[in-house]
Amino acid sequence: MISKETLFALSLFPYLGFLWFISRSPQMPRLALYGFYGTLVFVAVTIPAGIYALVHYGESLANVDWLHGSAEVFLTLSNILIVVGFRQAVQQLKTKN
Repeated sequence: MISKETLFALSLFPYLGFLWFISRSPQMPRLALYGFYGTLVFVAVTIPAGIYALVHYGESLANVDWLHGSAEVFLTLSNILIVVGFRQAVQQLKTKN
């Protein structure tokens, strides 16, 4: 059986493909695109934070509240950018019609 760590690492490739395709679409709202790229920042921050939590506290990242919350800020910011970007795109379409 494939481990969750291996599955997590393999999931990066389809996501990078997704980013490659949407970054070439002229219809993709730029702000939302930045949000999708921000998800990679979240992953890049979460991995070392999880290692630090395990080494320093002997706990998983989810059990170290201040560290977990700090990492989750990046996911929250990414989600906000995605929502605001698509909202702006919808508003622009409404004003054209």
